[in-house]
Amino acid sequence: MFKKRFVSAALIGSAMSALLATSALAAGEVNIYSYRQPELIKPLLDEFTKETGIATNVLFLDKGLVERITAEGANSPADVIMTIDIARLMEAKDGGVTQPLSSEIINKDIPAQYRDPDGQWFGLTTRGRVIYASKDRVPETAITYEELTDPKWKGRLCMRDAQHSYNIGLFASMVAHHGAEYTENWLKGIKANLARKPDGNDRGQAKAIMAGECDIAFGNTYYVGLMMTNEKDPEEKEWAAATKVLFPNVTDRGTHVNISGMALAKNSPNKDNAVKLMEFLASGKAQEIYAEKVFEYPVMPGAKPSEIVASFGAIKPDTLPLAEIAKNRKTASELVDKVGLNDGPSQ
Repeated sequence: MFKKRFVSAALIGSAMSALLATSALAAGEVNIYSYRQPELIKPLLDEFTKETGIATNVLFLDKGLVERITAEGANSPADVIMTIDIARLMEAKDGGVTQPLSSEIINKDIPAQYRDPDGQWFGLTTRGRVIYASKDRVPETAITYEELTDPKWKGRLCMRDAQHSYNIGLFASMVAHHGAEYTENWLKGIKANLARKPDGNDRGQAKAIMAGECDIAFGNTYYVGLMMTNEKDPEEKEWAAATKVLFPNVTDRGTHVNISGMALAKNSPNKDNAVKLMEFLASGKAQEIYAEKVFEYPVMPGAKPSEIVASFGAIKPDTLPLAEIAKNRKTASELVDKVGLNDGPSQ
């Protein structure tokens, strides 16, 4: 019988490295370095082990994954890397800790727009960067990112840190579609319409809407599902109940989405098992399990989101390849600083 080891951040250290290094070459195992919380991927890995008999070892990190694998070098026990957004996937590729993988199974199940052109990473689920809107004070049922600069939203828009990777991804998509000059002026318009300085996280924006501090905010779709089902902090259910989800640009290019994803580690010692795991994760069955757990959308065409996610309404994802959008992240970040977006609305 194989034993799964789910590791907390507190256990990351030399002892864990030794353990993984010892087990890395054992038959029937695969080692996952993950930016995603172990409890979120546990149902997936349990099903994988049930179907294949291959045990899974998870090392969770909240930062420094690339640096760790680099330091471990050729003896790294990492087989598969799992991340929470395109920025982390690109970081892994650019950091030289991944290797290309050509799999007919994966390429069939995952659309090209959610795959690295070089086969260095693959998306598994998407989340929309949408607009949270007050159910009581916002009658609109449709919106575009472009119209958020309309003076009618002055003093009504909230957002988290403009340099956060979720916002930079959205701003990078604006650069990709409209160019840097347009995006700079658009960010100036966003700044002018802010109700306050960017602050908090996505859930905090829903809280601010319920409190009447603002009427609309940028937010990821999956946080709505997490708030709706939060039994530990039931007040979050009230925040979710006060908001509705508006999917921007559904009548033209579609809503900007980010991804969770996976990559094959550069020096994978259990490569055959790693590929089996990645092909399993790309399957419709695995994507539906994953999407149900994290309230995201499967990338595989035809795979269904959870009932809660479906209740937000239909999403039309932007079809521009994420690799193209990601190329504009540096420009987007520079523009955020140039316009002083994190300084809040001009007085």
